[in-house]
This record gives sequence, C-alpha cells and structure tokens, in this order.
Amino acid sequence: MRYSTLLSFTLPLFAAAGAHIVVRQTGGEDIDPAVLNFALTLEHLENAFYSHALSAYDAGAFQDAGYAPWVRGRIQEISAHEQAHVDFLTSALQAAGATPAQACTYNFTYTDPKSFIQLSSAFETVGTSAYTGAASLITNKDYLTAAGTILVTEARHSSWIDSSGKHQNPWSGAFEVALTPNQVYTIASAFIESCPSSNPALPAKANPALSISADAAPGQNVSLTFDATAAGNSSDGLYLNILTSSGSKSAPISVDGDSKTATFPDVIGTVFAFVTDGSATVTDNNTVAGPALLMFPFDSQGELIH
Repeated sequence: MRYSTLLSFTLPLFAAAGAHIVVRQTGGEDIDPAVLNFALTLEHLENAFYSHALSAYDAGAFQDAGYAPWVRGRIQEISAHEQAHVDFLTSALQAAGATPAQACTYNFTYTDPKSFIQLSSAFETVGTSAYTGAASLITNKDYLTAAGTILVTEARHSSWIDSSGKHQNPWSGAFEVALTPNQVYTIASAFIESCPSSNPALPAKANPALSISADAAPGQNVSLTFDATAAGNSSDGLYLNILTSSGSKSAPISVDGDSKTATFPDVIGTVFAFVTDGSATVTDNNTVAGPALLMFPFDSQGELIH
C-alpha cells in the first residue's frame, strides 16, 4: 500500500489581496488582530518553506529528480503567492494598530525535491482545511470575503501539487475537512523551533503529538504512539477517530501495557487521525492527541493505489 503519514503545516487563515480592510470591534472584544496574527505566523512558516526549497534546489535538481522544468516554475508562482500573503497580513495588522508577528526559526524535514513535493502537498492540504474551519472566527465581513478568495487559491495549489506534481488524486471527496486553530497549530508546531519573544500570543495551542505506524493502511491493525497522560486522560475508553471528506469514522483503541493498537477505518484520500476520549465526533475538548495527517491516494476509479 502506498501512503504518506505527514505532520504538516497550514496556510494562513485570512490573507487577502486588494482592498484596504480595517479591523473592527465586535461586542466589545476585537478578536480579529489575534486571528490575523495567527494567520501571519502560519504564513511566515509557509513562505519560508517554499523560499528555502527554491534556494536549496535549482532547476537542475528538479530535473534530476524527474520533474519537467515547468514544475519548479509553478512552485515559484506558489512561493510568490505566500510572500504576498505575508505582506498583506503585515500591512493589515499595522493599519489596525496591532503588532505583526515576526518569522520564527523553522525545521523542515525535506531532503530533496521529491520529499519537498510530498511535504508541500501536506502543507497545502492543511491550509485549505484551516481556511475552511476558521471562517466562523472572523468578525469582519471584509476579512471573511478575503478568506474566501484565498481559500480557493490554496485549494488550487493543493490540487495542482497532488495531480501534476505527484500524479495522484487532486481531491479527497465532495467536501473539505474543517480544522480548528488548535488542530492546525498542532501540525504547524512540528516545524517551528522557536519564535521571537516579542511575538503576540497566539489564540491556539498544540495538542499532544500522535504517531501512527509507518505501514498504516485502511482496514489494517496499526500501532499508535501518544501520551494519554499529557492531556490528563487515562488509557481507558480511547478511540482512534478519523476525520475524512465524508465525515468521521472511529475505532476503539486496545491497550496492552505500553502497546496501543486499533483497526484503521476503511477510508481513502487525505485524512486526519486523532485519539479521542470516546467515539463522538472530534472536538478540541475530547481530543487526547493529534491530528496526524495520512494520505491514501486513489485512482480515477476510486481504487486505492498500491
């Protein structure tokens, strides 16, 4: 079975192009600057991700890895988009009288153009889910509209990388998985080593990490690694809970000493795996660990690629 288990980052939640937008007060509390700074923190990460790869791998390196010259050209375009998002968010925060977050120190795990393309697929997938899940947090309607314009661009990035870059399915289904800021930051934090102490506090926190055995496959027994006690939970009544394009699926976790296993639900495409306290749909409140991002690519007939 071909698959990927990728801890990844997200895109900015609310970057926008064009018109000047002013953050406004709602109900006595102005949440937009905090949300925008969270978006900017994530945009800095993605901007660095692409610019670092383009500096490390020239056109010859991409061709030696089997990619046509135009592939790197498209990556350059995506990189320019991410820089534009950083510039916009920085300017918008300054115009609102807020302090923009600065770039952090990052640790990217790609080692060559192929592993970079694999990881960029995860970055763009999480970014699209981040936009989808965060729309309800925005109090400024102009920012909400801006988020929609960026969401469709990021979805195009994701589909292009998956179909043209990886020659796999450009989507996972009829709907996008929506992620909360905590879920997004759990993935993003895997690539952040440190940030300037002057950066504003983020409206999100990382959950305990979840690792799943490298041979994970739908319908098969998988090994899970996580710290149940980190969230104040016991190992009793825990479930492997999978968010998919079509909803959630769960399976009970069996605990035998230090061994934790579960039968991976029957899914295809990109999914997000969590350990939850109970089998109900995943929320921030019932999450014990995760998410971990897994990709089970499929062909045009909907059959898993082996």
